[in-house]
Amino acid sequence: MNNKNIRLRFAPSPTGYLHVGGLRTALFNYLFAKKNNGKLILRIEDTDQKRLVKNSVQDIIKTLDWSGITFDEGPIQGGEFGPYQQSERLSIYQKHMFDLIDSKDAYVCFYSDDRIEEINKSEIAKKNAAEYDKKFQMISAKEAKERMENENSVVRLKMPISGEMVINDEVKGKLKFDYSLIEDPIIIKSDKYPTYHFANVVDDHLMQISHVIRGEEWLPSLPKHVHLYKCFNWHTPIFAHLPLLLNKDRSKLSKRQGDVAVEDYIDKGYLKEALINFIALLGWHESNDNEFYLIDELEKSFSLDRVQSSGAVFDVKKLNWLNQKYIQQLSNNEIINQIQPHLPLNWTITEEMVGLVKDKLDNMSSAKNELSIFFEAPNINMSILEKQFPSNLQLDSIIDSAVQHLSNIQDINKNIFNEIMKKIQSETNVSGKDLWQPIRFIITGHIHGPDLSSFISIVGIEECILRFNNAKL
Repeated sequence: MNNKNIRLRFAPSPTGYLHVGGLRTALFNYLFAKKNNGKLILRIEDTDQKRLVKNSVQDIIKTLDWSGITFDEGPIQGGEFGPYQQSERLSIYQKHMFDLIDSKDAYVCFYSDDRIEEINKSEIAKKNAAEYDKKFQMISAKEAKERMENENSVVRLKMPISGEMVINDEVKGKLKFDYSLIEDPIIIKSDKYPTYHFANVVDDHLMQISHVIRGEEWLPSLPKHVHLYKCFNWHTPIFAHLPLLLNKDRSKLSKRQGDVAVEDYIDKGYLKEALINFIALLGWHESNDNEFYLIDELEKSFSLDRVQSSGAVFDVKKLNWLNQKYIQQLSNNEIINQIQPHLPLNWTITEEMVGLVKDKLDNMSSAKNELSIFFEAPNINMSILEKQFPSNLQLDSIIDSAVQHLSNIQDINKNIFNEIMKKIQSETNVSGKDLWQPIRFIITGHIHGPDLSSFISIVGIEECILRFNNAKL
C-alpha cells in the first residue's frame, strides 16, 4: 500500500475519562501513522446516548493535547471526511442501513414497549431476543421499512449460520471464528442510533481507514465487522489488536487496583514524556534493552511486528522509576514551576531546597511530602527518641552537645558541620549511625535524607537549635 494512503483513526467514546489503555491505543496509532507518513484521524463515537458524560469530549481532547498526540483530521481540525462526531452522521448510517435491508443482509425486528423494557432490564431476555427475532427475516424489505416509521424496531445484521471466517491480524496472527456461535448483532438500536459495530465499519470505510489498531477487547466483534465489509462489498482494512493491560496479578487492569484515568496521572504531576515513554513500552519493545524514548525516537522506532500478543503489565513502580529519571533531568527552577500547584500557598521554595530532594521525587505531587521537612518541624520528643533508638543511652548528651556547638557558630557549611560532628562524637563517645541517625531524626523527622549541613544552612541554625531543644521535652 502506498504510504500516502495509510490512514488510521482513534475513536474514543465520550463516556468518561480517557483510560490509560485508550491513551496507548491513540499512541500506537499515532506512531504507526508517523512512521509511515500516514494520516491520523480523531473520531468521536457518541452513539451510546445513555452513557454520555457531560464535557467528556472536551476532556478527552484536552488530555490528548497534553500528551502531544496530534491529529490530521477531527472535530477540531476538520477535514474532507467529516463530520467527525458520529451523532452528526445519523443520515449516513440510515442510508447504509436501508441498503442492507434491501439486499437482505439485514432485517428489521419489531417490539412492543413492554418487550423493549423487558429486554433492557434482562441480559437473559437480550440473548433470547436474538433467536426470537429471526422470525422477522420473513418480512419483506418494503413492509419492514414502512412499519419502521410507526413501530418500535431494531435492525439486525444477518450472519452466516455455518462455516468459518479466517482473518489475519497483525498482532494476533491467523484467527478463526465459527459462524454458528455468532448471533445476529443489532446494528440499529430502538432509539434509531447505530451500534458501535455498524457505525465504526461505515465510518472506517467512508473515511478511507487503511489500518485499524485497537484493543484486544474488540476481538469478539471482529467477525461481525468483517462480515459487514463483505455485505457492502468493501475493502477490509488491516487489523491489529493490542494486548490487554493487566494489573500485577495479571487480572485485567481496573480502577479497583489503582488509577486508570490519564487525568489522574496528570493531576499527580507525572511528566508527559515519562508517561508516554512508559505507555509505549506496554506491549511493545525494540530488540534492544533501551528503556528511554522521546516521542520523536518512538516515531522512528515503532513497528507492529514488535508488539507482543500477550497481556502487558501496568507496573506503577516502573512508571515511578521512569518519571523520577525524567524529573532528575529538569533544572531546579523547572521543577519549582511544576510543583507549585501541589504545595501550600505560603511555602516559598528555593532552588537549594529542590536540589536536596529532587532525586527522591517520583512525581510532582510527592514534592509536598519531601519539602515538608523545611517548613514543618517534626513532632519529636524524648519518648519518641527512646523508642526509635532504644540502645542509645547518650541521647540527652548528643542533644546538649549539638545545641552547644551550633550556638557558637554564625554560618555553616560541610566542613564546619563535620567538625561539629567530630566534637559531639568526642564528647559523647558515640559514632557512626548511632550518632548521625538520631541527629538527622531530630531535625528532619527521618533517619535518611538530604545532606545535613545543606539542610541546616537552608532552615537556619536557630530553627535547628529549636528542634533539638523541643526533642528534650
